[in-house]
Amino acid sequence: MIEWIVGFYGLQLIALIILVIGSWFIWDRRFKTKHGEKVPEGFIRTKEVSIDPTTKKKLVVYMHPDTGERFYKEED
Repeated sequence: MIEWIVGFYGLQLIALIILVIGSWFIWDRRFKTKHGEKVPEGFIRTKEVSIDPTTKKKLVVYMHPDTGERFYKEED
């Protein structure tokens, strides 16, 4: 009986760890594809500007008019 309880909670703990690690990699990859120094084709500059709190760099927002997708370009 005790082995079943330990196994049950052990599997839940392993699933939680896999979920946390997997979501970290997915989030990181999603952000990095929308951020950089070379603006992809079809994107136009908007008036939106922000300062990245971690790097203290200015980020200018570009938007693709057809899809609404946003791109953040680093500027000095």
